[in-house]
Amino acid sequence: MLSTKEIIWSVLPPYLLLLIGVILRRVGVLRRDHDEATMHVAFHVMYPCFLLDKILGSSAVRNLSAVTWPIAVGFLLPVAGIAIGWVFGKLIGLEKGTGRRTFALSSGLQNFGYTAIPVVEKLWSAGAVAVLAVHNLGVELAVWSVGVMLLSGSNTFQWRKLVNGPVFAVVGGLLLVATGIDQSIVGPPREAIHMLGSGAFPVAIMLTGAILLDLAKNERPSWKVVVGGALVRLVLSPLVILSAAKFLPVAIELKQVLVVQAAMPAAMTPILLARLYGGRAGIAVQVVVATTVLSLLTIPWVITWGSAWVGLKPGLH
Repeated sequence: MLSTKEIIWSVLPPYLLLLIGVILRRVGVLRRDHDEATMHVAFHVMYPCFLLDKILGSSAVRNLSAVTWPIAVGFLLPVAGIAIGWVFGKLIGLEKGTGRRTFALSSGLQNFGYTAIPVVEKLWSAGAVAVLAVHNLGVELAVWSVGVMLLSGSNTFQWRKLVNGPVFAVVGGLLLVATGIDQSIVGPPREAIHMLGSGAFPVAIMLTGAILLDLAKNERPSWKVVVGGALVRLVLSPLVILSAAKFLPVAIELKQVLVVQAAMPAAMTPILLARLYGGRAGIAVQVVVATTVLSLLTIPWVITWGSAWVGLKPGLH
């Protein structure tokens, strides 16, 4: 069984980077006018290189079931979380036009990228990181189909949003693995990919901390949104995700991924979507900030208990 101390030491680095981002924003090192360019490089260059580096040569994604299950689960579990958020939003008095749709999306969608991947990488094997990258394709599908349709009230699938660097990296990496070409990508080209990818998360997480500080300063919290969002994201949705990890006939690497996903705070993507599609961005900000802060306390417990219940053995390396 993973010990609480081991879990805390594994998840602490991303949170320290968030704090460093907050401090750097406060002292003026991370300036707002640099945010867009910095995130553009991190998201479209460094992050794809990281994903490609983890997928190339990975035996965990060399067969069809190792690809289809993560994508299917990655799509269905966020949709289930959004449904829970929709019902719970009704229970706390939210309606259409007063933030129910934004609450459902922000509380139902877990962080699947910049916070989740460093934790998976620290806790489990490189194969689990490769599986998480494939799993995230399913999450992206859920975000740009169900998420956008929920917020906008339309039935339009925003497929063009899937044409981005990370998706290209995952799809391209899987094709290279399937054809065996990945075995020939070695030496300086592979090392360059690794070097670029290794900087993705320090840069992106620090910038996320700075942006969260900006957003939090402009929001007056609503306790029903904060408490409700925390219950959905950190209690109810984790139970669904952990149940999937325990009972679905999936590979061990996907079970490892799901245990970490169950522990994650809310994703920041709903803040952007709320601004683009007429939602209540303030509600998404409150859910993200509250669950991010509280998750530092809940992550060790969820991963420790979840790993034991699912039947995972310690995989720290």
